[in-house]
Amino acid sequence: MPKTIFERTEKKYVITVSQKNELLSLISEKVKPDEYGKSNVNSIYYDTDDYRLIRNSIEKPVYKEKLRLRSYSVPKGDSTVFLELKKKYKGVVYKRRKTLKYSDAQKYLEFNVLPDNSQIMREIDWTMNFYNKLKPKMFIGYDRLAYVGNDDDNLRITFDFNLRFRTDNLSLDCGNYGESIIGNNYCVMEIKSLNAMPLWLCFALDKLRIYPSSFSKYGTAYQIVTKRNSEQNGGISCA
Repeated sequence: MPKTIFERTEKKYVITVSQKNELLSLISEKVKPDEYGKSNVNSIYYDTDDYRLIRNSIEKPVYKEKLRLRSYSVPKGDSTVFLELKKKYKGVVYKRRKTLKYSDAQKYLEFNVLPDNSQIMREIDWTMNFYNKLKPKMFIGYDRLAYVGNDDDNLRITFDFNLRFRTDNLSLDCGNYGESIIGNNYCVMEIKSLNAMPLWLCFALDKLRIYPSSFSKYGTAYQIVTKRNSEQNGGISCA
């Protein structure tokens, strides 16, 4: 059964494609591609009209949260999608994931028709109501390579390429196109673990001088749009 509740630490790194290749060469005997291997990740992020969630996240508070609808292909009505509530408190990530048909997710997000009365769905619905009905505000897409530890399936390493975003056509079935977030020579690596990072991985990162970096795909895209709008008309809103 797919996991629906996650609790783990996540560290992000912005690295070059060359560094990614060197790292995989060093740790090749310790990891293997996960069950998905290479995938395309598409998400619609939900926020308030004034972007309260992402503005709060950028300020790096002790607690922050995000709500997104995610798919691993361009969905149709009966495609499987994931409605995710992601919270971070003191560096630990807590994620609630609800697996839905795309048509049921749309009914809930557009018309507030609850697909069921599960605990996870109630948590998501509480968040929607707390912020007075969150709305789709940003599409984020990227291509992902994912690996898992040979001896620890709680260790997961992902590499995200071709990061892109858009602020129009905010529906997953509109496609996975968008404007670039960072240069194509870079990717975002995330190391996700339940326990402490293994020593062999620490040694490999140290050897290649790869260090953690505070990076948010949604946050960076929001800042790109905000800066552009400010330059064009002196405003500060990315609406």
